[in-house]
Amino acid sequence: MSAYDRRDLGLLMLRLGAGGVLAAHGTQKLFGWFGGHGIEGTGQFMESVGYRPGKASATAAGLAETGGGTLLALGLATPGAGAAAAGAMAGASAVHAPNGFFNQEGGYEYAATLALAATGLAIAGPGRLSLDHALGHVLDRGWMVPTALAATAAVTALVVGARNKRLDKAEKEEGAELFDEQEALFGE
Repeated sequence: MSAYDRRDLGLLMLRLGAGGVLAAHGTQKLFGWFGGHGIEGTGQFMESVGYRPGKASATAAGLAETGGGTLLALGLATPGAGAAAAGAMAGASAVHAPNGFFNQEGGYEYAATLALAATGLAIAGPGRLSLDHALGHVLDRGWMVPTALAATAAVTALVVGARNKRLDKAEKEEGAELFDEQEALFGE
């Protein structure tokens, strides 16, 4: 087996693994499969962690994970698929970041690993064992990589930034309420 063949087989394995995991997570959100909570339950969770509106956020995350993961596994539209999946995982990382890095403490390790795998596949391309290759790379052009990654980074920064502003505002309001309660209690 030549180095080129090994590279293609390695990319296929990485695409199937990362893409399959991402697609499974997305279907938990969209359909409640694999022990997931579906759009309703995931939407409520999204609201609770600051992503609003929750149902729309759950749908967007579910579509990015399911669609991006499926397309990565197939090796189709790899730049867009990898960027979409990476954006969803960046949003998940923002939720877990306050818990530190490691997953066992509720950290962002897992989400960041999936984001890096998806980004790496978007950049490296799908290899010859892919639908992109079979279709002549019509949906996998060089210019698509920076375009997809830049667009996803911009949208993700806006969404996560808006979430962070909502959380900061809620925290300040909660602090003001506590201050008012203490003032009323102690007559200060």
